[in-house]
Amino acid sequence: MVVVDRRRFLKYTGATVAIVGASALGLNYSLKPEIQTPVPSTLSSSSSSVTYSTSSISSSSTTSALTQDNLNSMLEPIRQQNNVPGLTAAFVHGKDLTALGAVGARRIGATERVQLNDLWHLGSDTKSMTATLIAMLVEQGKLTWQTTIADTFPDLLGRIQPDYHNLNLIQLCSHRAGIPGQDKGQDAYSKLNDQLWNLKGPLIQQRRTVVELVLSQPPVSAPGSLFNYSNYSYIIAGAFTEQVTGEQWEPLIQRMLFKPLGMESVGFGPPGTPGKLDQPWGHTKSCEPLDPGNPSADNPPVLGPAGTVHSSMSDWARYATLHLLGAQGKQGLLLKPESFQQLHKDWYQQGYALGWELPQRTWASGVALQHNGFNNLWYADILIAPQRNAALLAATNTTDCPSQGAGFKACDAAIAAMISKYL
Repeated sequence: MVVVDRRRFLKYTGATVAIVGASALGLNYSLKPEIQTPVPSTLSSSSSSVTYSTSSISSSSTTSALTQDNLNSMLEPIRQQNNVPGLTAAFVHGKDLTALGAVGARRIGATERVQLNDLWHLGSDTKSMTATLIAMLVEQGKLTWQTTIADTFPDLLGRIQPDYHNLNLIQLCSHRAGIPGQDKGQDAYSKLNDQLWNLKGPLIQQRRTVVELVLSQPPVSAPGSLFNYSNYSYIIAGAFTEQVTGEQWEPLIQRMLFKPLGMESVGFGPPGTPGKLDQPWGHTKSCEPLDPGNPSADNPPVLGPAGTVHSSMSDWARYATLHLLGAQGKQGLLLKPESFQQLHKDWYQQGYALGWELPQRTWASGVALQHNGFNNLWYADILIAPQRNAALLAATNTTDCPSQGAGFKACDAAIAAMISKYL
């Protein structure tokens, strides 16, 4: 079981609500290729190239690989300094993917290099995608942000705590559901994690079971009263989408969100073919690479709406552009401007909207949209600066190899370097 503890990143990550990270401060990273802790193999820069359109929103908005900046020479010293196996980053300006890079190895001990079109696990960066899907269903009239458990699962009311009957989607997507999380109710949270692996049957039914399992327990706080980050909030929110459409979350979000954006590479769970090194592999704290066929290579699929999406960087950039333009109030997108306002609103003045953290950043000339994602095997970070018409993305195929926080530090350094270069 992949047990993710986001609290341990609070002491330094720029993606958290209260603490400022290096990318936010614009700290001066030394990019000398000094390897402080040896890794099992010597890694070198990739020289791959993009062979497909990098359109962010529509086919009419493209940047060819010939005009893109290649970030490899910038990323390789950062990768070496942090000793991560592979590292990738992308910079978006408006509708254009203007810079992209990928360096290092798909797994430690192998010669296969990461490629610009490789797939990377996004972890909890999935959460804003689930919230975006909900906003689309709100526009269709199938849900409202005030839709409650009682409205959606009336048949479960006799088996869940009465305090949860009026729990709504804003509370769930703001991590204010009152359910066990990583700050309060940790023991219950861990026990529920263990139960996820034992669920059987179709994923729609599994997620309904999670609704009952989680909400049958007494709340750890009154719903709406306390921020308590919890993957279960987004599993339950995903179950709302399945209940009102009759369609499993995975094909539903593919059909409604990813396909219209041209995100053809998106999938779920660890990327790659079991037994083949055709994509990067995630790495454990002890630097063991995990084959995508290994059950421990990701959280169980039921967790999907909270964090199992994988994507190429250029496709993830398309999603970043959607929210960049949406935050600027642009028309003609997949959602109306007022829907983006709902998604990016800080409903509880807590620095967290609906799947987005909202840090104030000087380099962003105001509030940025930000989130990180990791499953203790991968790390991914996204920042969107609407006032600067820019988005920055970085990912690596480790969280803690070869040292605690190595994945964050490498991604944060890559983002800091892009801020310095482009903003």
